[in-house]
Amino acid sequence: MSDLDEIAAFLPCVTPGAWIEAAIQHQNLLLIDHANCEKKAASTALNLMFRYIEQYQLLHKMSRLAREELRHFEQVIALMEKRNIVYASLPAANYAGELRKLVSTWEPMRLIDILVAGALIEARSCERFAILAPHLDEELSAFYLSLLKSEARHFKDYLTLARQVAASCSEPIDVDQRIAVFAKKEKQLIETPCAEFRFHSGPPIM
Repeated sequence: MSDLDEIAAFLPCVTPGAWIEAAIQHQNLLLIDHANCEKKAASTALNLMFRYIEQYQLLHKMSRLAREELRHFEQVIALMEKRNIVYASLPAANYAGELRKLVSTWEPMRLIDILVAGALIEARSCERFAILAPHLDEELSAFYLSLLKSEARHFKDYLTLARQVAASCSEPIDVDQRIAVFAKKEKQLIETPCAEFRFHSGPPIM
C-alpha cells in the first residue's frame, strides 16, 4: 500500500471538489495560510518536546518534524516573495481548534489525543497537496508534490507514537476508538461549508 493509499484509508472523507475549486481561485491566500500552517506544525512539535521530556521516541521524532516544518515554512515564504505575495495576518481556520476541543484533560490520554489529532492534520495536509498538484502551475505543483513524502512520514510518526504511548500504559487505551472520535469531527469540519477559505477549511459557502 502506498503512502497516499494509506492516508486515504485513514481519512474519514475526501476533500470536496468545491474546496479544490476555491484553492485554485485563491492561490495567494492558499500560500499565506500554508505558511501559517507550517509555523503552527513546528510549534506543536516543539511544545510536545518541552512538555514530554521523558518520551525519547517522541523527542527524536518531534525534533525532526519541527525542523522539516520550519524548512517547509522557509520554502513557502520564498515562493511568496518570488510571486510578490504580501505575508498578511490571517485569522486561523477553526479546523485545528475544533479538533483540540476533543483532547482529554488527563494523562496519558491527553498526549494520545494530541498525537491522534496531529496524525489527522498531517494526513489531510498530504491529501490536499496531492489533489491540488495537478491543478497548479509547474513550480507550485512540483513543490507540493515534493512535500508528500515528509508529510506522509509525519502522519505515520504521530500515529505510531500514539500507539506506543497507549501500549506503555498500565491500563489498556483503545487508540482506534480515539481515532474514530476525532475522525468523525474531522469529517464534519472538512465537509461543512465555511465563510472563509483556508488550507484546512471546508468548502466555501455558496
